[in-house]
Amino acid sequence: MVFLRRTMLLRYLLLSAMLALLLFISSFWLPQGARDCGTAWQPCLSFNHQTPEPPLAPAKWAEPDRAPPLIQECPGQSFQAWRLLLHLKSSMSDDNDILMEPYLQSWDELINFMESLGTMVSFFSQKVKEKVVVIRELSLKHSREAHGKRGPSDLSGLQTPASFGLKNGMYRSVRSMVEAELKAGMVDFSRRTDSGCRTLLRLHRSLLWLKLMLEGLAEGPDADGRFKTPGELSRDAYKVALAPHHPWVLRQAAELVFLALPERKYFLQLVCVKSTREAAPVLRVIIHHLTLVHTRTQRILSEHDMLELP
Repeated sequence: MVFLRRTMLLRYLLLSAMLALLLFISSFWLPQGARDCGTAWQPCLSFNHQTPEPPLAPAKWAEPDRAPPLIQECPGQSFQAWRLLLHLKSSMSDDNDILMEPYLQSWDELINFMESLGTMVSFFSQKVKEKVVVIRELSLKHSREAHGKRGPSDLSGLQTPASFGLKNGMYRSVRSMVEAELKAGMVDFSRRTDSGCRTLLRLHRSLLWLKLMLEGLAEGPDADGRFKTPGELSRDAYKVALAPHHPWVLRQAAELVFLALPERKYFLQLVCVKSTREAAPVLRVIIHHLTLVHTRTQRILSEHDMLELP
């Protein structure tokens, strides 16, 4: 028994060390957009250049006709499904746009979800945090320039103060940001820039990854009565949503994350249910609104040829 415990401990220490090394190396790359390959660090693989998007709104994830399930408060945890759903709904404006403040607040909650899955998932959550901060800082900078006001000195908090300028101005919505940054010449279609549009595209791809993973959790067992593990579901979703846009080293680091994901029952506990049967109605409602937000964002970015910004 002691030998087994030592073996498991050594395994997790090795995985952690490898992930730390890969994260360090990946910090020197242009994330999620690099197309260079053929070196010892990034072999040329065929799916580096895949660009097809999956179907965005499958019929089976349509909102149910009956009243949506009551999503409970889960005491003692940072992630709250009801709060995520509230922000997703609030982000949908009446003019087929996405309001940026509740959109980013949705990401605050999704970051809580990812961080609830263990330290290894910080590989993804930290990069998402950085992108959320970029858009908020851009909005704050524009607000200061437009109104000459001092904003908050501390940008580390995830909650959006009114002084970030997200309730009005060029970063009020996805469409207003896209149009304003294009007019200001902030978007470059040939090289990487720290524009809000480029940053949003990376969040948009990550949203698809999470949506596909949740769809897998809501599915029943296969013909043999077996449920896919969260690691398998995350890997399948990653191959569709993120792998085509990641360099080789990040794809290897992602594989370590999938190995370290907790069991299915832990995911179910995050939405306060005990079985996949109980979880399905809750997940369907969340997936439905994730799909609506993703589809609308996809349409706006596509209209301006921004789905492949470097």
